[in-house]
Amino acid sequence: MSRRTSTLKGALLALGLSTALGAFAAAPASAQVSDDVVKIGVLTDLSGQWSDMNGPGSVTAAEMAIADFGGTVLGKPIKLISADHQHKTDVGVSIARRWIENEQVDAISDVTNSAIALAVQQLTRDTNRVALFSSPGTTDLTGKQCSPTGFQWVYDNYSNAVAPVKGLIKQGKKSWYFVTADFAFGHSLEKIGMAEVKDLGGTVVGSIRNPFNSADMSPYLLPAQASGAQVIFLANAGKDLTTAIKQAHEFGIVQGGQTLAAPIMFITDVHSLGLDIAQGTSFVEGFYWNYNDETRAFAKRFYDKRGAMPTALQAGVYSSIFHYLKAIQAAGTDEAKAVAAKMRELPVNDFFAKNGVVRADGRMVHDMYLVKVKKPSESKAPWDYYDVLETIPGDQAFLPLAQSECPLVKK
Repeated sequence: MSRRTSTLKGALLALGLSTALGAFAAAPASAQVSDDVVKIGVLTDLSGQWSDMNGPGSVTAAEMAIADFGGTVLGKPIKLISADHQHKTDVGVSIARRWIENEQVDAISDVTNSAIALAVQQLTRDTNRVALFSSPGTTDLTGKQCSPTGFQWVYDNYSNAVAPVKGLIKQGKKSWYFVTADFAFGHSLEKIGMAEVKDLGGTVVGSIRNPFNSADMSPYLLPAQASGAQVIFLANAGKDLTTAIKQAHEFGIVQGGQTLAAPIMFITDVHSLGLDIAQGTSFVEGFYWNYNDETRAFAKRFYDKRGAMPTALQAGVYSSIFHYLKAIQAAGTDEAKAVAAKMRELPVNDFFAKNGVVRADGRMVHDMYLVKVKKPSESKAPWDYYDVLETIPGDQAFLPLAQSECPLVKK
C-alpha cells in the first residue's frame, strides 16, 4: 500500500469515526427506558364520593391516551395500573410507595384529594418519579411544596375561587359566609376565597367547617342562612357539594335571596343534581365537552366507553399523560428530570388546551371558562348543561408566576 493510499484510508477512517462520535453526541443522553417498559399508575377515588368526577373515568381516559399514542414509546410498551386510595393519606402513600419500589412505576396520575397529593408529591420528588395531578386543588402543589417532577394540570383553588368572587362582588354582593370541607383542599380554597373577598372590599361575616363525606349538611348550612350573608361560599366538592346544594334548595336559601357560590363543581355534579336544582349556578371549568368539534369528538369516544360525558378532571388525565409520553419521546428517555424538562419545553396542544404552557412551578397554564348552568328549557340534548359566559385567558386564570412561592421559580 502506498503512503498516499494509507494516508487517505486513515483520513477516511478518522472522518468516519468523527462522524459517528458526532452522531452519538447529538443523540439524547441516556436514551433508554427503565425496565424496558413505561408504567403509569392512576391513583384515584374508584369507589367513594368523588368517583364520578374522576375514578373509573380517569382510568378510561388514561387508557385512551395510551392507545392514541400507539401503545409504545421509544419502542417499549406502555403499561397502566390503577388503585383506590380510599381518601386515606396512609393508604394512598403506601400504594404509591409500593408502585415505585416494587412495581417500577414511572409516573403517578390523577391523585384525587389534596392531602394525599401533597404526600405523593413528596414521595415522587424523593424517588425521582413524575406526578401528573389532575384532581387536587391545593395551590401548594405548585407553591411552597412544588417539585421539579410534579405537574398540576386542570385547575387549582386559585383559578376556581378568584373568578367567581370577582364576578359576584361586581354585582354588589359584599357579605360572605364560608362553608368549608375540613381538610387540605377546603382549607386552601377557603384561604384564597376569603383573601379575595377582603381584597375587593367585601366582608366575611362567618365560617364553619364540615367533616369530609357529611351525610347531612344542615348543621353547616343553617348558620350560614341565619348569618344573612349575601353569598354562601361552598368550599366543597363531590357529594358534600351536591348534598349542600340540594339541602340549600330545600331550606329556601336561594329563594330567600342568598347566593350560592360553588367554585369546585363539575358536569357530573350538575348531572346528579338535575337542571331543575342546579340551574343558574355559575362556576369556573377547565373543560366542557360541548365546546367545539374537538371536545365533542373526544367526548363521544369517552361516552361510548363510560356512558357519561367526561369531566374536566378526566379530560385532564388524558391530556397530561399524552403530554408526558410526548416528552419521553422527545427526551429519548423516561428518566424523570429529563422528561420533566421536556414537558416544560413543549407546548400543550390538544382538545383540552391550545397553546398551553407548563411553567417552572409545574402549573400547566391554559384558558378556563366561566359557565352558567342552563335552565331545563334551554338544554337541547342530554348533557347539554352549560352556557359558556366567558373565556378566561390562562395568564389571568392562574396565580401569576411572580407571586409563586415555589422555590424553583427564579425571582
